[in-house]
Amino acid sequence: MLELESVRVNYGHAVAIWDLSLSMARGELLVVVGPNSAGKTTLINAIAGVHPPSAGSVLFHGEEMRDLPAHRYCERGIALVPEGRKLFAGMSVRENLELGSYRRGARQARSESLEKVCALFPAVRDKLAQPAGTLSGGQQQMVAIGRALMAQPRLLLLDEPSLGLAPTVVLDMFRAIRAIHSQGIAVLLVEQNVSMALEVAQRAAVLEEGRIVAVGAPQELMARSELRRAYLGLETEDAHPSLSRKTNQ
Repeated sequence: MLELESVRVNYGHAVAIWDLSLSMARGELLVVVGPNSAGKTTLINAIAGVHPPSAGSVLFHGEEMRDLPAHRYCERGIALVPEGRKLFAGMSVRENLELGSYRRGARQARSESLEKVCALFPAVRDKLAQPAGTLSGGQQQMVAIGRALMAQPRLLLLDEPSLGLAPTVVLDMFRAIRAIHSQGIAVLLVEQNVSMALEVAQRAAVLEEGRIVAVGAPQELMARSELRRAYLGLETEDAHPSLSRKTNQ
């Protein structure tokens, strides 16, 4: 579905992503993890068309995307939930959500999509008339994800969705990510919460200084002690609550 081949991304003369190649299958949930300043946000912005690569190829369902303007990425079925949410604080929650449905084809299904978002995030339903800026951080993140889902994407890009959220809200957020993926939507998740991210991932890639240093099933990466220590921050057993344990209680 998604093929990155020898992608390079520059900020001026500085290279942030070095000749990176990575692929995603249709409907896959892929997690990209790595230390701060590894290039994770740059990578996801390149896939979304926000920061186009300076070299290489970005194929989505066989179509070269590099030369398309950013809004065409959304038309092709790629939706981004940016780091920091980037909501319009003075607009209502409903208005923020409806902004996601202006893609041709998504407009006709706006009411149905809104109902699906409210079913996924029940806390949002009673807040539709409120200014988005009055919501809690967790509720704002729900609206940001909901806005992207209103575009009816085939690929959902999530950049640090748990950033700054309380632990109980983080658990709810990852359950929602699982639910979204279960609907057949491919998800590329960039996340600092490595242990939670690897729990939901089908496959994971480790990014370091703009280069992919490992790709594989989460269990395979976790079994490699050098990766656990150097890149995953998991030298000892994780002390955070497990999504699966919490769900099964």
